Amino acid sequence: MARAAVIDAIGHYLPERREANDELALRMDTSDEWIRTRTGISARARAGDDEPTSVLGARAGRAALDQATVRDVDLVIVATTTPDMKCPATAPVVASELGLAGAGSFDMNSACTGFLAGLGVASGLISTGNARSVLLVGAEKYSSIIYPSDRGTAPIFGDGAAAMVLRTGDSDELGAIGRVHLGSDGNLWALAHVRSGGSAFPRATGEDPHDPYLRMDGRATYRHAVARMTETCRQALADRSMSVGDVDLLVAHQANVRILNEVARELGLPTEKSLVDLTDIGNTAAASIPMALSRAHAKGALAGKERMLVTAFGAGASWGATVLQWPDSISRNSGDDN
Repeated sequence: MARAAVIDAIGHYLPERREANDELALRMDTSDEWIRTRTGISARARAGDDEPTSVLGARAGRAALDQATVRDVDLVIVATTTPDMKCPATAPVVASELGLAGAGSFDMNSACTGFLAGLGVASGLISTGNARSVLLVGAEKYSSIIYPSDRGTAPIFGDGAAAMVLRTGDSDELGAIGRVHLGSDGNLWALAHVRSGGSAFPRATGEDPHDPYLRMDGRATYRHAVARMTETCRQALADRSMSVGDVDLLVAHQANVRILNEVARELGLPTEKSLVDLTDIGNTAAASIPMALSRAHAKGALAGKERMLVTAFGAGASWGATVLQWPDSISRNSGDDN
């Protein structure tokens, strides 16, 4: 048996406020029917002014740590596209809020692929003995980078956080993390981006009020997301000598229902095997995969031993996939849906 990272606990946190489709229709040319048909979303979670990403992440982290069997965490990783500040990283703030000052901590920005990228890094650190246990947090406050009247982004993204505790274990245990397949194509950076604020474009021009906010080419993103997630899922299955018929549940990044259904169709999976968790909270980006898992687990929808195909596509462009088998021994008291 080889040393491996194993899922020990999971938790999530969602802000109390929900912004319904009818509210969006008051400020932009859209309707509840238009949004539901194209995204499957009826409402999205919205954090308050007093809830930056670090607060969301710390609350999700606490929910996970309260259920963990490990008492000490060596490292805190926060996957986010919406850090509290450009500098310093958000992870040390989250660690401090959780009483983990002194633990190693850093952020990962791989947009919606961030949690999978963090899972690969955390797993590698544990399997090589560079960490004994890791708190991996996906946390996003996308409302802070959304132009309020942008019909292409405002109906889609929500705020929230979810966290997973990973411990040292054996590769044959339920919940063990194997290879995480990751890929990227920087030529596709314009698919989804926030132009100003970085070293290439440090300041907004002032000519376009949309400049400091997220821009997304929805049609192109849809096309690339389906193709890349399908491709990397097949790679992950082949790496484990598995077929699509061996998969109990597809856990894809919660971009929108049409993408989830199309990826399942391309893989040859029935749509009922695809976990859908965005209807009432929206796309929570780097938090969406652990959020979907945590909420399903808390509801008792996961009995344990499910063979899962996990995949994501995000800005960069970036993508990834892995295969895991859900543990049957972690607590179901894992989160706060408000």
